[in-house]
Amino acid sequence: MPEPLTASLLASLRALLGSDGLLTDAASLTLHGSDLLSEGAPCLAVVRPTTVEALAQAVTLIGAEGIAMAPRGGGLTYVGGYTVADRGFIAIDLAKLNRIVSISEEDMIVTVEAGTTWRQIYEALKPLGLRLPFFGTFSGARATVGGGLSNGALFLGTARHVSAAEAVIGMEVVLADGTLLHTGQQAVERAPKPFMRTFGPDLTGLFVHDAGALGIKARVSLRLMRAPQASGYLSFGFADQASGIAALCEVSRSDLAEDAYLMDPDKTRIALSGPTDLVRDAKVLAKVIGQEGGLLKGLRAGAKLAMAGRSFIEDGCHSLHLVLAGRSDEAVAADMAAAREIAARFRGAELPDSIPRAGRADLFNPVSTMVVGPESDRWIALNAKVPHSEALRLTEAIEALLARHKPALDAAGVIVSRLLTVMGTHAFSYEPVMNWRDTWLPLHHDILDGQNKLTEPPAAPDARALVMQVRAELIALFADHGAASNQIGRAYPYASVLRPAPLALLQAVKRAVDPTGIMNPGALELS
Repeated sequence: MPEPLTASLLASLRALLGSDGLLTDAASLTLHGSDLLSEGAPCLAVVRPTTVEALAQAVTLIGAEGIAMAPRGGGLTYVGGYTVADRGFIAIDLAKLNRIVSISEEDMIVTVEAGTTWRQIYEALKPLGLRLPFFGTFSGARATVGGGLSNGALFLGTARHVSAAEAVIGMEVVLADGTLLHTGQQAVERAPKPFMRTFGPDLTGLFVHDAGALGIKARVSLRLMRAPQASGYLSFGFADQASGIAALCEVSRSDLAEDAYLMDPDKTRIALSGPTDLVRDAKVLAKVIGQEGGLLKGLRAGAKLAMAGRSFIEDGCHSLHLVLAGRSDEAVAADMAAAREIAARFRGAELPDSIPRAGRADLFNPVSTMVVGPESDRWIALNAKVPHSEALRLTEAIEALLARHKPALDAAGVIVSRLLTVMGTHAFSYEPVMNWRDTWLPLHHDILDGQNKLTEPPAAPDARALVMQVRAELIALFADHGAASNQIGRAYPYASVLRPAPLALLQAVKRAVDPTGIMNPGALELS
C-alpha cells in the first residue's frame, strides 16, 4: 500500500484549490486510477486547478514532497497513459483548465488552455470562417488539446494535415518543480505573442507526444487556416484488402483528401450496426442538408443519404471513404475525379457516400455513444504506422498473427476489425480493434452514467485474458517492424527500442526537467 499523503500537503492543496479542486473520496480515486483498459492504479488524490497559476503552485507543492503525479485530459485512453501503477500518485485533472484564451484573425493563431476540448475550439472558430488544420477526434466533445498533443490524437483532417503536432507553435508547460516553461517564440523574453515555433532549436517538439512524462501542458498556441469553402465525399468498395490499401496509399500520395480510411467488413458492420435511432438519424440527415451551403444542393445530398440507409455495402467488401475539401467546388470536383481514377485503377466500385458524409455532418458526438459497442461490448484499439512502402508487409504480418488466434478469438466471442488510415502524403496506419462482451470499468460507468440504455455484460475473464495476450503479441510485432504508434503511454515500447544516442539524449532531457522522476513515471518507459 502506498504511503498516505501528509495532512500538511492536503491542507495546503485545499487552501490553494478549494474543496472542489481537491478530491480524495474513494469514488474519485478509483475513477482516476483507471482508464478504458484497466483499473486499480493507486491514486492518492485528484487535483483540479482552474488557472494556470494554481496548476503551477499545486505542482510545486506536490513536487516538494517527492510524490508522483500524472496529467489527465479527457481520460479517453486505453494505454495506461495516466495510471501510475508502481507507486502512489496524484492525478492532475485538467478538465477545468478549459478556456479559449485568444483568437487572432490577424495573426491566425488560437491560444487555449490544455483542458479545452476539440469541440470547443471548432465551435468558437466556425462563425469566423476559421479552423484548425487537424481539428480533432470523433471523441472531441471530451478529448482535450493537451491530451491530444501528449498522445498524438488523429482523425479529422489527418489525411492532409496529420495531427495537432504539425499545427502547434508554442506551449506553456509546468515542469515537475512548478516552473512554467515557455516554448516557441514566447521563449524569447521580449516576444509579445506566439507566432513562430522554430526560432532556434524546437523546444516545443520536446513536449509533443511525450505522454506527459516531461511536463504538464498548461497553455497551447496553434496556427489557424481558413475553413474550406467546398467539400466532397466518396466511398468505394474493394473485393480484397490489398487493393483497398493500394488505393488508400495512392490517394494519400496524391494529397487529395482530408480524411481517408479503409474499413474491413467487420469494421463496416460495427459502424452501421446497433439499434436504429430514428431521432439521431433524422438529426444527421438535417445536418447533411444544412452543411451543403444551398437548399437544392443540400436536399440532393440528404436524399442520397436517406436512400442509402444503413445497409448499402455488400458482405465481404473492404470500403474506402474519403472527405475532400478545397477553396471551390471546381477544385473539389477535380480532386474527386482524380480519386475516382485511382479507385478504378485498383478495381474499386463506387458506393453511396453515406459513411463519410454522415461522419462529417455529425461531428463530436457524445462520448457515451462511443465507449462501448452496439452489443454493450468493451473495445480496445492498437495502431502501427509505417511508410507506404511497408504497408503490405506490415499488414500481412498482422493478418498472419490474427489468423493464428482466430479459432480462439471466435470461440471467446472476440470480434477483430480493422481501420486503415493515412497521415499526410507519407505514412500508412493499421489499427486493429478488438470488441468483446465484458464487465465495464469505472471510466465506462462515469462516461455512460445513465446516458446509454445498454446493459452491462457479466465479467468475462477468459476473453479478457485472450484479448490482452493478442494485444501484447501485436505490440511486439509492431516493434519488430520498427513501426511508430500514437498514444504510447505505458503500452508501447519506446525507450527500449531507441538507438543508444537518442536514448541518452532523452534520458538527459528527462533528468533536466524532472530530476527526481516524479512526472508520470513509467510513461515512455521513463522512470
